Amino acid sequence: MNIHFIAIGGSAMHNLALALNHKGDIITGSDDVIFEPSKSRLAQKDLLPAEFGWFPEKITNKLDAIILGMHAKADNPELLKAQELGLPIYSYPEFLYEQSKNKTRVVIGGSHGKTTITSMILHVLNYHGREVDYMVGAQLDGFERMVHLTKENDFIILEGDEYLSSTIDRRPKFHLYKPNIALLSGIAWDHINVFPTFENYVEQFQIFVDSIVKGGSITYNQDDENVCKVVEASENAIRKLPYTVPEYSVEDGQTLLETPEGSMPIEVFGQHNLSNLSGAKWICQNMGVDEDDFYEAIATFKGASKRLEKIAESATSVIYKDFAHSPSKVAATTKAVKEQYPDRTLIALLELHTYSSFNPEFLNLYKGALDAADEPIVFYLPESVAIKKLAPVSEEQIREAFQCKNLQIFTNSDDLKTHVDAQNFNNSVLLLMSSGNYGSLDLKALKDRIGG
Repeated sequence: MNIHFIAIGGSAMHNLALALNHKGDIITGSDDVIFEPSKSRLAQKDLLPAEFGWFPEKITNKLDAIILGMHAKADNPELLKAQELGLPIYSYPEFLYEQSKNKTRVVIGGSHGKTTITSMILHVLNYHGREVDYMVGAQLDGFERMVHLTKENDFIILEGDEYLSSTIDRRPKFHLYKPNIALLSGIAWDHINVFPTFENYVEQFQIFVDSIVKGGSITYNQDDENVCKVVEASENAIRKLPYTVPEYSVEDGQTLLETPEGSMPIEVFGQHNLSNLSGAKWICQNMGVDEDDFYEAIATFKGASKRLEKIAESATSVIYKDFAHSPSKVAATTKAVKEQYPDRTLIALLELHTYSSFNPEFLNLYKGALDAADEPIVFYLPESVAIKKLAPVSEEQIREAFQCKNLQIFTNSDDLKTHVDAQNFNNSVLLLMSSGNYGSLDLKALKDRIGG
Protein backbone atom coordinates (compact mmCIF):
# COMPACT_ATOMS: atom_id res chain seq x y z
CA MET A 1 0.00 0.00 0.00
CA ASN A 2 1.00 3.63 -0.61
CA ILE A 3 0.33 5.37 2.71
CA HIS A 4 0.85 9.02 3.63
CA PHE A 5 1.10 10.28 7.22
CA ILE A 6 -0.13 13.77 8.02
CA ALA A 7 1.86 14.63 11.20
CA ILE A 8 4.33 11.76 10.95
CA GLY A 9 6.62 12.99 13.74
CA GLY A 10 4.54 12.13 16.80
CA SER A 11 5.60 9.35 19.14
CA ALA A 12 2.78 7.01 18.11
CA MET A 13 2.63 8.12 14.48
CA HIS A 14 6.30 7.66 13.65
CA ASN A 15 6.29 4.22 15.27
CA LEU A 16 3.33 3.19 13.12
CA ALA A 17 5.13 4.56 10.05
CA LEU A 18 8.21 2.49 10.92
CA ALA A 19 6.07 -0.61 11.48
CA LEU A 20 4.31 -0.30 8.11
CA ASN A 21 7.61 0.38 6.37
CA HIS A 22 9.01 -2.78 7.98
CA LYS A 23 5.94 -4.68 6.73
CA GLY A 24 6.68 -3.59 3.17
CA ASP A 25 4.29 -0.68 2.60
CA ILE A 26 5.44 2.50 0.82
CA ILE A 27 5.43 5.34 3.36
CA THR A 28 5.55 9.13 2.96
CA GLY A 29 4.77 11.82 5.49
CA SER A 30 4.74 15.47 6.49
CA ASP A 31 5.00 17.51 9.67
CA ASP A 32 5.72 21.11 10.65
CA VAL A 33 8.23 20.07 13.32
CA ILE A 34 9.82 16.75 14.33
CA PHE A 35 11.79 16.27 17.54
CA GLU A 36 14.18 13.55 18.68
CA PRO A 37 14.10 10.59 18.84
CA SER A 38 11.44 10.53 16.11
CA LYS A 39 13.63 12.57 13.75
CA SER A 40 16.63 10.22 13.85
CA ARG A 41 14.52 7.07 13.74
CA LEU A 42 12.63 8.26 10.65
CA ALA A 43 15.86 9.41 8.98
CA GLN A 44 17.45 6.01 9.56
CA LYS A 45 14.73 4.41 7.42
CA ASP A 46 14.66 7.26 4.83
CA LEU A 47 11.19 8.32 6.01
CA LEU A 48 12.08 11.79 7.30
CA PRO A 49 10.41 14.51 5.19
CA ALA A 50 12.92 16.46 3.07
CA GLU A 51 11.57 19.69 4.56
CA PHE A 52 9.13 20.56 7.31
CA GLY A 53 5.69 21.96 6.51
CA TRP A 54 2.49 20.92 4.77
CA PHE A 55 2.54 20.24 1.02
CA PRO A 56 -0.83 19.55 -0.64
CA GLU A 57 1.02 18.43 -3.80
CA LYS A 58 2.08 15.29 -1.91
CA ILE A 59 -1.58 14.22 -1.81
CA THR A 60 -2.50 12.43 -5.06
CA ASN A 61 -4.82 9.69 -6.28
CA LYS A 62 -1.87 7.28 -6.17
CA LEU A 63 -2.23 7.07 -2.38
CA ASP A 64 -4.18 4.14 -0.93
CA ALA A 65 -4.62 5.66 2.53
CA ILE A 66 -4.04 8.77 4.62
CA ILE A 67 -3.28 8.42 8.33
CA LEU A 68 -4.12 11.58 10.26
CA GLY A 69 -2.36 12.41 13.53
CA MET A 70 -3.78 14.40 16.45
CA HIS A 71 -1.20 17.14 15.86
CA ALA A 72 -2.85 18.06 12.52
CA LYS A 73 -5.66 20.61 12.62
CA ALA A 74 -8.97 20.41 10.76
CA ASP A 75 -7.81 23.06 8.27
CA ASN A 76 -4.53 21.29 7.47
CA PRO A 77 -3.81 21.86 3.74
CA GLU A 78 -2.91 18.20 3.12
CA LEU A 79 -6.05 17.00 4.90
CA LEU A 80 -8.22 19.37 2.85
CA LYS A 81 -6.64 18.06 -0.36
CA ALA A 82 -7.22 14.44 0.71
CA GLN A 83 -10.86 15.22 1.47
CA GLU A 84 -11.22 16.95 -1.90
CA LEU A 85 -9.86 13.86 -3.69
CA GLY A 86 -12.05 11.51 -1.66
CA LEU A 87 -9.08 9.47 -0.39
CA PRO A 88 -9.56 7.02 2.50
CA ILE A 89 -8.60 8.93 5.67
CA TYR A 90 -7.93 7.00 8.87
CA SER A 91 -7.14 8.08 12.40
CA TYR A 92 -4.32 6.18 14.08
CA PRO A 93 -6.68 3.75 15.93
CA GLU A 94 -8.94 3.30 12.89
CA PHE A 95 -5.99 2.13 10.84
CA LEU A 96 -4.81 -0.22 13.58
CA TYR A 97 -8.27 -1.79 13.62
CA GLU A 98 -8.22 -2.17 9.82
CA GLN A 99 -4.89 -3.97 10.13
CA SER A 100 -6.17 -6.27 12.88
CA LYS A 101 -9.85 -6.95 12.18
CA ASN A 102 -9.09 -10.59 11.29
CA LYS A 103 -6.91 -11.13 14.37
CA THR A 104 -7.72 -11.73 18.04
CA ARG A 105 -7.54 -8.23 19.54
CA VAL A 106 -6.32 -7.91 23.13
CA VAL A 107 -6.91 -4.36 24.42
CA ILE A 108 -5.55 -3.01 27.71
CA GLY A 109 -7.51 0.00 29.00
CA GLY A 110 -7.52 2.13 32.14
CA SER A 111 -6.59 5.59 33.40
CA HIS A 112 -3.34 4.20 34.78
CA GLY A 113 -1.26 1.05 34.46
CA LYS A 114 -2.10 0.24 30.84
CA THR A 115 1.41 0.84 29.48
CA THR A 116 2.97 -1.28 32.23
CA ILE A 117 0.44 -4.11 31.84
CA THR A 118 0.83 -4.13 28.05
CA SER A 119 4.61 -4.14 28.50
CA MET A 120 4.44 -7.04 30.97
CA ILE A 121 2.34 -9.11 28.58
CA LEU A 122 4.69 -8.43 25.67
CA HIS A 123 7.73 -9.22 27.82
CA VAL A 124 6.29 -12.61 28.81
CA LEU A 125 5.31 -13.49 25.24
CA ASN A 126 8.69 -12.39 23.90
CA TYR A 127 10.52 -14.35 26.62
CA HIS A 128 8.78 -17.51 25.46
CA GLY A 129 9.19 -16.79 21.75
CA ARG A 130 5.48 -16.14 21.11
CA GLU A 131 5.09 -13.89 18.03
CA VAL A 132 2.30 -11.30 18.23
CA ASP A 133 1.48 -7.93 16.69
CA TYR A 134 1.39 -5.03 19.15
CA MET A 135 1.09 -1.35 19.91
CA VAL A 136 2.41 -0.07 23.24
CA GLY A 137 3.01 3.43 24.58
CA ALA A 138 6.64 3.04 25.70
CA GLN A 139 9.90 1.76 24.29
CA LEU A 140 10.64 -1.72 25.66
CA ASP A 141 13.89 -3.60 26.10
CA GLY A 142 14.18 -6.22 23.38
CA PHE A 143 11.70 -4.49 21.04
CA GLU A 144 12.85 -2.33 18.13
CA ARG A 145 9.62 -0.34 17.84
CA MET A 146 6.50 0.52 19.83
CA VAL A 147 4.33 -0.84 16.99
CA HIS A 148 4.66 -4.15 15.13
CA LEU A 149 2.28 -5.35 12.41
CA THR A 150 2.31 -8.50 10.28
CA LYS A 151 -0.05 -10.41 8.03
CA GLU A 152 0.48 -13.76 9.72
CA ASN A 153 0.32 -13.27 13.54
CA ASP A 154 -2.94 -14.39 15.15
CA PHE A 155 -2.92 -11.98 18.13
CA ILE A 156 -2.48 -8.23 18.43
CA ILE A 157 -1.93 -6.54 21.82
CA LEU A 158 -3.13 -2.92 21.89
CA GLU A 159 -2.70 -0.32 24.60
CA GLY A 160 -6.16 1.25 24.75
CA ASP A 161 -5.85 5.01 25.20
CA GLU A 162 -9.01 6.96 26.07
CA TYR A 163 -7.79 10.17 24.40
CA LEU A 164 -9.34 11.41 21.13
CA SER A 165 -8.53 9.72 17.82
CA SER A 166 -7.91 12.72 15.54
CA THR A 167 -8.93 16.28 14.80
CA ILE A 168 -11.86 15.01 12.68
CA ASP A 169 -12.66 11.93 14.79
CA ARG A 170 -13.45 12.92 18.37
CA ARG A 171 -14.03 9.37 19.60
CA PRO A 172 -11.61 7.98 22.22
CA LYS A 173 -9.07 5.67 20.61
CA PHE A 174 -10.06 2.58 22.57
CA HIS A 175 -13.65 2.76 21.32
CA LEU A 176 -12.45 1.74 17.86
CA TYR A 177 -10.59 -1.51 18.60
CA LYS A 178 -13.54 -3.88 19.35
CA PRO A 179 -11.55 -6.23 21.60
CA ASN A 180 -11.99 -9.97 21.89
CA ILE A 181 -10.04 -9.94 25.15
CA ALA A 182 -9.95 -6.76 27.24
CA LEU A 183 -8.57 -5.51 30.55
CA LEU A 184 -9.59 -2.50 32.63
CA SER A 185 -7.06 -1.47 35.27
CA GLY A 186 -8.52 1.65 36.87
CA ILE A 187 -10.65 4.74 36.38
CA ALA A 188 -9.43 8.07 37.77
CA TRP A 189 -10.48 11.33 36.12
CA ASP A 190 -7.98 12.51 33.52
CA HIS A 191 -7.90 14.57 30.27
CA ILE A 192 -10.12 17.21 31.85
CA ASN A 193 -9.72 19.42 28.75
CA VAL A 194 -11.64 16.79 26.75
CA PHE A 195 -13.87 15.24 29.44
CA PRO A 196 -15.02 18.20 31.59
CA THR A 197 -16.89 16.09 34.17
CA PHE A 198 -16.03 12.85 35.93
CA GLU A 199 -19.33 11.35 34.77
CA ASN A 200 -18.48 12.10 31.15
CA TYR A 201 -15.06 10.51 31.63
CA VAL A 202 -16.50 7.32 33.19
CA GLU A 203 -18.97 7.03 30.31
CA GLN A 204 -16.04 6.46 27.92
CA PHE A 205 -15.12 3.30 29.84
CA GLN A 206 -18.73 2.10 29.78
CA ILE A 207 -18.66 2.40 25.99
CA PHE A 208 -15.32 0.54 25.92
CA VAL A 209 -16.70 -2.42 27.91
CA ASP A 210 -19.81 -2.52 25.72
CA SER A 211 -17.60 -2.55 22.60
CA ILE A 212 -16.06 -5.93 23.49
CA VAL A 213 -17.22 -8.51 20.96
CA LYS A 214 -19.96 -10.89 22.10
CA GLY A 215 -18.49 -13.93 23.81
CA GLY A 216 -15.30 -12.03 24.63
CA SER A 217 -13.94 -11.28 28.10
CA ILE A 218 -13.08 -8.39 30.39
CA THR A 219 -10.38 -8.89 33.03
CA TYR A 220 -10.87 -6.10 35.57
CA ASN A 221 -9.34 -4.68 38.74
CA GLN A 222 -11.80 -5.53 41.49
CA ASP A 223 -9.97 -3.20 43.91
CA ASP A 224 -11.09 -0.16 41.90
CA GLU A 225 -14.63 0.89 42.84
CA ASN A 226 -15.29 2.77 39.60
CA VAL A 227 -14.06 -0.15 37.47
CA CYS A 228 -16.32 -2.57 39.33
CA LYS A 229 -19.37 -0.34 38.83
CA VAL A 230 -18.73 -0.02 35.09
CA VAL A 231 -18.01 -3.70 34.45
CA GLU A 232 -20.73 -5.14 36.66
CA ALA A 233 -23.36 -2.78 35.19
CA SER A 234 -22.59 -3.80 31.62
CA GLU A 235 -25.17 -6.03 29.96
CA ASN A 236 -22.75 -7.05 27.23
CA ALA A 237 -22.63 -10.85 26.74
CA ILE A 238 -19.02 -11.27 27.88
CA ARG A 239 -17.10 -13.13 30.59
CA LYS A 240 -16.16 -10.94 33.56
CA LEU A 241 -12.89 -11.96 35.25
CA PRO A 242 -11.79 -9.99 38.35
CA TYR A 243 -8.22 -9.70 39.63
CA THR A 244 -6.64 -8.24 42.77
CA VAL A 245 -3.22 -7.49 44.28
CA PRO A 246 -1.36 -10.79 44.80
CA GLU A 247 0.37 -11.70 48.05
CA TYR A 248 3.86 -10.19 48.36
CA SER A 249 6.39 -8.98 50.88
CA VAL A 250 9.32 -6.53 50.94
CA GLU A 251 12.60 -7.58 52.57
CA ASP A 252 15.72 -5.39 52.54
CA GLY A 253 14.53 -3.36 49.56
CA GLN A 254 13.56 -6.48 47.55
CA THR A 255 9.95 -7.27 46.62
CA LEU A 256 9.06 -10.97 46.85
CA LEU A 257 6.01 -12.25 44.99
CA GLU A 258 4.21 -15.23 46.53
CA THR A 259 3.76 -18.02 43.96
CA PRO A 260 2.65 -21.68 44.21
CA GLU A 261 6.37 -22.56 44.24
CA GLY A 262 7.20 -20.11 47.05
CA SER A 263 8.51 -16.54 47.28
CA MET A 264 10.03 -15.18 44.05
CA PRO A 265 12.10 -11.97 43.80
CA ILE A 266 10.87 -9.54 41.14
CA GLU A 267 12.25 -6.29 39.72
CA VAL A 268 9.08 -4.15 39.89
CA PHE A 269 7.56 -3.00 43.18
CA GLY A 270 4.59 -1.23 44.75
CA GLN A 271 0.97 -2.32 45.16
CA HIS A 272 -0.05 -0.71 41.87
CA ASN A 273 2.62 -2.64 39.96
CA LEU A 274 1.74 -5.90 41.73
CA SER A 275 -1.88 -5.27 40.71
CA ASN A 276 -0.70 -4.66 37.13
CA LEU A 277 1.23 -7.93 37.27
CA SER A 278 -1.87 -9.80 38.41
CA GLY A 279 -3.90 -8.42 35.50
CA ALA A 280 -1.12 -9.25 33.03
CA LYS A 281 -1.00 -12.83 34.34
CA TRP A 282 -4.68 -13.43 33.63
CA ILE A 283 -4.43 -11.95 30.13
CA CYS A 284 -1.39 -14.15 29.37
CA GLN A 285 -3.29 -17.20 30.62
CA ASN A 286 -6.21 -16.25 28.36
CA MET A 287 -3.68 -16.27 25.51
CA GLY A 288 -2.42 -19.75 26.36
CA VAL A 289 0.58 -19.04 28.62
CA ASP A 290 0.49 -21.29 31.70
CA GLU A 291 1.09 -19.92 35.20
CA ASP A 292 4.58 -21.38 35.70
CA ASP A 293 5.77 -19.93 32.38
CA PHE A 294 4.33 -16.53 33.33
CA TYR A 295 6.21 -16.45 36.64
CA GLU A 296 9.47 -17.53 35.02
CA ALA A 297 9.26 -14.70 32.50
CA ILE A 298 7.93 -11.92 34.74
CA ALA A 299 10.83 -12.35 37.16
CA THR A 300 13.06 -10.71 34.53
CA PHE A 301 10.73 -7.77 33.76
CA LYS A 302 12.42 -4.49 34.73
CA GLY A 303 9.59 -2.10 33.86
CA ALA A 304 8.45 0.10 30.99
CA SER A 305 10.42 3.20 30.01
CA LYS A 306 9.55 6.23 32.19
CA ARG A 307 7.48 4.06 34.56
CA LEU A 308 9.33 3.92 37.90
CA GLU A 309 12.57 3.88 35.96
CA LYS A 310 15.72 3.68 38.09
CA ILE A 311 18.13 6.19 36.55
CA ALA A 312 20.94 6.16 39.14
CA GLU A 313 21.97 4.21 42.22
CA SER A 314 24.81 4.10 44.74
CA ALA A 315 25.25 2.26 48.03
CA THR A 316 23.30 4.95 49.89
CA SER A 317 21.21 6.75 47.26
CA VAL A 318 18.87 6.03 44.37
CA ILE A 319 16.98 8.14 41.82
CA TYR A 320 13.73 7.10 40.14
CA LYS A 321 11.97 8.88 37.29
CA ASP A 322 8.29 8.29 36.63
CA PHE A 323 5.76 9.59 34.13
CA ALA A 324 3.20 9.98 36.96
CA HIS A 325 1.33 13.27 36.89
CA SER A 326 -2.35 12.55 37.64
CA PRO A 327 -3.34 12.44 41.35
CA SER A 328 -3.93 8.68 41.54
CA LYS A 329 -0.63 7.89 39.79
CA VAL A 330 1.34 10.31 41.99
CA ALA A 331 -0.16 8.82 45.16
CA ALA A 332 0.47 5.21 44.08
CA THR A 333 4.04 5.87 42.92
CA THR A 334 5.05 7.82 46.04
CA LYS A 335 3.57 5.17 48.32
CA ALA A 336 5.30 2.38 46.37
CA VAL A 337 8.75 3.95 46.66
CA LYS A 338 8.35 4.61 50.39
CA GLU A 339 7.21 1.00 50.94
CA GLN A 340 10.26 -0.26 49.05
CA TYR A 341 12.69 1.98 51.01
CA PRO A 342 11.02 2.55 54.40
CA ASP A 343 14.27 3.45 56.18
CA ARG A 344 15.43 6.04 53.66
CA THR A 345 14.44 9.69 53.30
CA LEU A 346 12.06 9.99 50.35
CA ILE A 347 12.41 13.28 48.45
CA ALA A 348 9.46 13.41 46.03
CA LEU A 349 9.55 16.10 43.34
CA LEU A 350 6.35 16.52 41.33
CA GLU A 351 6.17 18.91 38.38
CA LEU A 352 2.68 20.14 37.55
CA HIS A 353 2.75 20.35 33.80
CA THR A 354 -0.50 19.22 32.14
CA TYR A 355 -3.64 21.18 31.32
CA SER A 356 -5.62 19.19 33.90
CA SER A 357 -3.07 19.85 36.68
CA PHE A 358 -3.81 23.58 36.62
CA ASN A 359 -7.60 23.28 36.69
CA PRO A 360 -8.81 24.33 40.19
CA GLU A 361 -11.39 21.52 40.42
CA PHE A 362 -8.92 18.86 39.28
CA LEU A 363 -6.12 20.32 41.43
CA ASN A 364 -8.07 19.46 44.58
CA LEU A 365 -7.84 15.75 43.69
CA TYR A 366 -4.13 15.89 44.67
CA LYS A 367 -5.08 15.95 48.37
CA GLY A 368 -2.80 13.47 50.15
CA ALA A 369 -0.98 12.44 46.96
CA LEU A 370 2.47 13.26 48.42
CA ASP A 371 1.80 12.24 52.02
CA ALA A 372 4.14 9.23 51.81
CA ALA A 373 7.12 11.50 51.05
CA ASP A 374 9.43 12.76 53.80
CA GLU A 375 10.30 15.84 51.73
CA PRO A 376 7.49 16.62 49.26
CA ILE A 377 8.20 19.22 46.57
CA VAL A 378 5.88 20.68 43.92
CA PHE A 379 7.33 22.61 40.99
CA TYR A 380 5.41 24.50 38.34
CA LEU A 381 6.04 27.44 36.03
CA PRO A 382 3.41 30.22 36.08
CA GLU A 383 4.26 30.89 32.42
CA SER A 384 3.14 27.32 31.59
CA VAL A 385 -0.26 28.16 33.04
CA ALA A 386 -0.40 31.35 30.97
CA ILE A 387 0.58 29.50 27.75
CA LYS A 388 -2.38 27.15 28.31
CA LYS A 389 -4.59 30.25 28.64
CA LEU A 390 -5.74 29.27 32.12
CA ALA A 391 -6.34 31.43 35.18
CA PRO A 392 -3.19 31.95 37.31
CA VAL A 393 -2.52 29.31 39.97
CA SER A 394 -1.18 30.60 43.30
CA GLU A 395 1.11 28.84 45.77
CA GLU A 396 -1.73 29.09 48.29
CA GLN A 397 -3.98 27.09 45.93
CA ILE A 398 -1.30 24.41 45.61
CA ARG A 399 -0.83 24.22 49.36
CA GLU A 400 -4.58 24.05 49.97
CA ALA A 401 -5.01 21.32 47.34
CA PHE A 402 -2.22 18.99 48.55
CA GLN A 403 -2.79 19.66 52.28
CA CYS A 404 0.72 18.42 53.02
CA LYS A 405 2.18 20.14 56.09
CA ASN A 406 5.84 20.27 54.99
CA LEU A 407 5.26 20.84 51.27
CA GLN A 408 7.86 22.97 49.48
CA ILE A 409 6.75 24.84 46.34
CA PHE A 410 8.99 26.22 43.61
CA THR A 411 7.89 28.39 40.70
CA ASN A 412 11.31 29.24 39.31
CA SER A 413 13.70 26.84 37.55
CA ASP A 414 16.85 28.36 39.04
CA ASP A 415 15.45 28.18 42.59
CA LEU A 416 14.56 24.52 42.08
CA LYS A 417 18.03 23.73 40.74
CA THR A 418 19.67 25.48 43.70
CA HIS A 419 17.52 23.51 46.13
CA VAL A 420 18.23 20.14 44.48
CA ASP A 421 21.97 20.89 44.29
CA ALA A 422 22.00 21.64 48.02
CA GLN A 423 20.42 18.30 48.94
CA ASN A 424 22.40 15.66 50.82
CA PHE A 425 21.32 12.44 49.13
CA ASN A 426 22.90 10.15 51.72
CA ASN A 427 20.47 7.39 52.75
CA SER A 428 17.78 8.85 50.50
CA VAL A 429 15.61 8.23 47.47
CA LEU A 430 14.90 11.00 44.97
CA LEU A 431 11.64 10.42 43.09
CA LEU A 432 11.05 12.63 40.03
CA MET A 433 7.48 12.66 38.70
CA SER A 434 6.37 14.52 35.58
CA SER A 435 5.64 14.37 31.87
CA GLY A 436 7.74 17.55 31.60
CA ASN A 437 11.44 18.25 32.17
CA TYR A 438 11.50 19.81 35.68
CA GLY A 439 12.47 23.25 34.37
CA SER A 440 15.38 21.75 32.38
CA LEU A 441 16.91 20.20 35.51
CA ASP A 442 20.24 18.60 34.58
CA LEU A 443 19.47 14.91 35.16
CA LYS A 444 22.86 13.82 33.85
CA ALA A 445 24.64 15.90 36.49
CA LEU A 446 22.35 14.42 39.12
CA LYS A 447 23.12 10.89 37.95
CA ASP A 448 26.87 11.61 37.95
CA ARG A 449 26.62 12.97 41.48
CA ILE A 450 24.86 9.83 42.72
CA GLY A 451 27.24 7.61 40.78
CA GLY A 452 24.75 6.13 38.30
